[in-house]
Amino acid sequence: MSAPGNPPASVTRVVLASFIGTAIEWYDFFLYGTAAALVFNKLFFPTIEPLAGTMAAFGTYAVGFFARPFGGIIFGHFGDKLGRKSMLVTSLMMMGVATFLIGLLPTYGQVGVLAPVLLVALRFVQGLGVGGQWGGAVLMAVEHSHRGRRGFYGSWVQAGAPVGLLLANGVFNLFSALPEKEFLAWGWRVPFLLGIVLLGVGLFIRLRLVESPVFTEAKANQPAPRLPVLEVLRTHPRNVLLTMGARLAENASFYVFTVFVLAYGTKHLGLPQSALLNAVLAGSAVQLVAIPLCGALSDRIGRRPVYLGGALFLALFAFPFFWLLETRSVSWVWLAVVIALVCHAAMYSPQAAFFAEMFGTNVRYSGASLGYQLAAPLAGGLAPLIATALLTWADGKPWPVAVYLIAMAAITLLSVWLAKETHRSGLGR
Repeated sequence: MSAPGNPPASVTRVVLASFIGTAIEWYDFFLYGTAAALVFNKLFFPTIEPLAGTMAAFGTYAVGFFARPFGGIIFGHFGDKLGRKSMLVTSLMMMGVATFLIGLLPTYGQVGVLAPVLLVALRFVQGLGVGGQWGGAVLMAVEHSHRGRRGFYGSWVQAGAPVGLLLANGVFNLFSALPEKEFLAWGWRVPFLLGIVLLGVGLFIRLRLVESPVFTEAKANQPAPRLPVLEVLRTHPRNVLLTMGARLAENASFYVFTVFVLAYGTKHLGLPQSALLNAVLAGSAVQLVAIPLCGALSDRIGRRPVYLGGALFLALFAFPFFWLLETRSVSWVWLAVVIALVCHAAMYSPQAAFFAEMFGTNVRYSGASLGYQLAAPLAGGLAPLIATALLTWADGKPWPVAVYLIAMAAITLLSVWLAKETHRSGLGR
């Protein structure tokens, strides 16, 4: 089934709503990563040595990733039984409220150890929300699309990630221009507090969506299994494992290129914080173009060739990425980050359609979310921690981090190679 009865305007409206809502939720999630790299070590872990404080801040950052599989399971269960739309609204509310409350948190200097405890709790809520929202947003776009355009329409949901990163880094960069004392006192809070405004915008948009026609017809013909997550593990275990493997390089590299690079560049290379944030902003802006282009290309030549090309380029670019950073030239740093994020776009863009097409309709939310989110803590959640530990082990030399990225790329290359091509398959399964 490919929803042939949907007029183009209907598909465009659904995709636009999914894109905007996803951008808002990624703003919430990425904002935490930027703050963890630059300020949380000072505000929530000030009593320990700076490197250990950075590791602790990245540790709280990783908590959100370990919560994501739980969000994928919970929201996948109800998304397959009740529908995609209601899960999108609930996940958005969780993300927006948690982000707003982070902006109100007392620091370690005010309440002691309670401060990092509360920070971890809210980060966990953020992880639950983002773990549930991806599957719903992707399925709304893909299941409303017709065959031959699913890669393109689904990629716009993926494009919400660089927009969220642009918003998060742009707003954070704006307030980090304040004098350091004022920024640490109150400036860092404002980007988090703005999350409540974005929450209102997102809810207005998502409440106007209609349910996926593919899901509606499938539910009428065959009720969802009692426990969709167990059913998908019984019927599609291979595809769950392959989606996890396909995610490793994409997810790990993204957080090395956008989060770890901030700490590495400022602390080890002495680069200005603003130069690194602006490099990430430039890369995210280029991604906003690259992701839909790669999505459209996947509709023409297949999901696997585009995905494999991105993973192969990551393996080849891992060492040159750090060589360019080590020049300490702002222009070369910008070039390194932009190229890295274009390489990431080739892997990230086809995921929406590719992962959705690998599962039947009655377990699609659970299957796509489970494979996608189980890889998150192993890849993105641990990537900044692993990269920082490897950098410390090598006395500040980045070559072990490059080897780590190549190892992730190798796993992804194998996983995508073993997966079946899906771009010509139907969704009514």
